[in-house]
Amino acid sequence: MDSLKVGVPTLDRPFGIELWPIFSTCYKTLFGYVPENFRFTPGYTVLSTLTETLVALVAYYIIVFGGRELMKNRPAFVLNGPFMVHNLYLTIISGGLLALFIEQLVPEITRNGIFHAICSHDGGWTDKMVILYYMNYLTKYLELIDTVFLVLKKKPLTFLHTYHHGATALLCYSQLVGHTSVSWLVITLNLTVHVVMYWYYFQAARGVKIWWKKYITMLQIIQFVIDLGFVYFASYTYFTHTYFPWMPNAGQCAGEEFAAFAGMGILSSYLLLFISFYFATYQKQGKTGRPRRNTGREALIAMKDFPADAQEVGTLAKDSANGAVTTGRSNGPVTRSRKA
Repeated sequence: MDSLKVGVPTLDRPFGIELWPIFSTCYKTLFGYVPENFRFTPGYTVLSTLTETLVALVAYYIIVFGGRELMKNRPAFVLNGPFMVHNLYLTIISGGLLALFIEQLVPEITRNGIFHAICSHDGGWTDKMVILYYMNYLTKYLELIDTVFLVLKKKPLTFLHTYHHGATALLCYSQLVGHTSVSWLVITLNLTVHVVMYWYYFQAARGVKIWWKKYITMLQIIQFVIDLGFVYFASYTYFTHTYFPWMPNAGQCAGEEFAAFAGMGILSSYLLLFISFYFATYQKQGKTGRPRRNTGREALIAMKDFPADAQEVGTLAKDSANGAVTTGRSNGPVTRSRKA
């Protein structure tokens, strides 16, 4: 910490305080070496092989779906305190990683340009960036605890929620193994969304009324559109430069081919699923000017990625399963045909 630099923000110190020495000191205290010396080595680094990753994800799905069955005849846990702690530390971790990424990227992009940052190993795949990529990858396993809370609180598990959580860990793994320099763009956008999203979860769990819930989904959709623009561009220029040099291209782009296909496939599926969720959840209500009838399917859709609202949605799903129908008018009270 002797080298800590504080002062007016500069290109190399965009926040006014240099964050990397602080991170490096904390990292060395925990692991015994500076983070710049970290190397992602398949078979040696934790969760660095496809087998380890798949075993972890299979275990996740066994736990959550098996747990759901075990909880069927058991009372739901409340867990509001642990849920707030979970969302608060994910907010802090996401914000910290985002700040460290920004500190590395501002001078790189300013001095060398966006293409160098997304397509050159010495731009988006430096030693400092790799340790940040790996730490972001590990947070994907922490985020799986989101689903454990849903199971213990006996809330609906939707396809979008369970698929998205598992696929994101697999996506991060594929890009680490594939050395894709464009990874930083996808990750920094995702971290930005997660700072907002987990802060929303934390505040909603505290009982704070949040009016901008639907804008989180809009932010996620914008994130995937930008992601895909850059990932498709990087993949296009790689494949054309490598196999069809006579076609227009921007030159070589760092990364492995399997990682390009994994990135394009998974991110494309996210965009389609989140757009479908947004229209199913918000647009129909906006057009009619009244709340939608809450069928079991719609209650599950509404559950998606907002466990902070899980208690309300779980009640709606239960009502629908019992044949109770919720009706509402824009200028009148909401009633139910019978008690749950």
